[in-house]
Amino acid sequence: MDYTIIDAHAHLWLRQDTVVDGLPIRTLENGRSEFMGEIRQMVPPFMIDGVNSAEVFLSNMDYAQVAAAVITQEFIDGIQNDYLSEVVSHYPNRFFVCGMCEFRKPGFLEQAKELIAKGFKAIKIPAQRLLLKEGRVMLNNEEMMQMFHSMEERNVMLSIDLADGATQVSEMEEIIQECPRLKIAVGHFGMVTRLGWKEQIRLARHPNVMIESGGITWLFNDEFYPFKGAVKAIREAADLVGMEKLMWGSDYPRTITAITYKMSYDFVVKSSELTEEDKRLFLGENARNFYGFTDLPVLPYIKNMSE
Repeated sequence: MDYTIIDAHAHLWLRQDTVVDGLPIRTLENGRSEFMGEIRQMVPPFMIDGVNSAEVFLSNMDYAQVAAAVITQEFIDGIQNDYLSEVVSHYPNRFFVCGMCEFRKPGFLEQAKELIAKGFKAIKIPAQRLLLKEGRVMLNNEEMMQMFHSMEERNVMLSIDLADGATQVSEMEEIIQECPRLKIAVGHFGMVTRLGWKEQIRLARHPNVMIESGGITWLFNDEFYPFKGAVKAIREAADLVGMEKLMWGSDYPRTITAITYKMSYDFVVKSSELTEEDKRLFLGENARNFYGFTDLPVLPYIKNMSE
């Protein structure tokens, strides 16, 4: 394969043990979790202990010839800063990790400063989780803006997932205007199957903003492989902002309960709707440039027993 492949949106955790919107999320067995009032297959059933480790992911990455990955975070997994610090220290050329603060209540500015002091190069905000019953946490409130200015000064990136459509786009526009050197990656491909998704994509018209496709196979799950609707959406987004502003992401491991890890990008490789240059940029080169990956391994193809 002639592409350097980098996953711009994946997750790691040792155990889920948290509460979101007052509802528990707990690791069970056989890859299942108690998830906000129901039992869900959180990871593939062969991950019987529910541990979503770097080592298991690296095995998947090596098999699928994925050179490196950006590890983002989400409140539904609990805050994983301690584990991710260990991960990046053990595998610095394979993983770029995002720290996460408790953004649902005041006091996160000091948490962010501590994470930056520990060496985190990016901060993640699951902003779709900030539309709280007790009141919305605005992305442009005073404490947030202080944090963004501090991140900009220290060359720390922002990774952010937004609520559906244009709900938080005006707040993002203010952040971008206030912090034009703050590098921003918007996740979930703008929640592409939801009304108004292109409003999020248009944020990438700003020079410091990129879009990553973590979760796109989940969003097009009803259509399933080869995800022709997802390819069409990638093409539409490229027409809006340019293919050089788009990055592939898998949303591993949740998406591989339905498909294999390799299938989460293979549909792009096999598509006739994208050029070879489109594929090269989308699958890895854009992420390599944006996140600054170097010393990437060259991973050989290993023939399957079924071949």
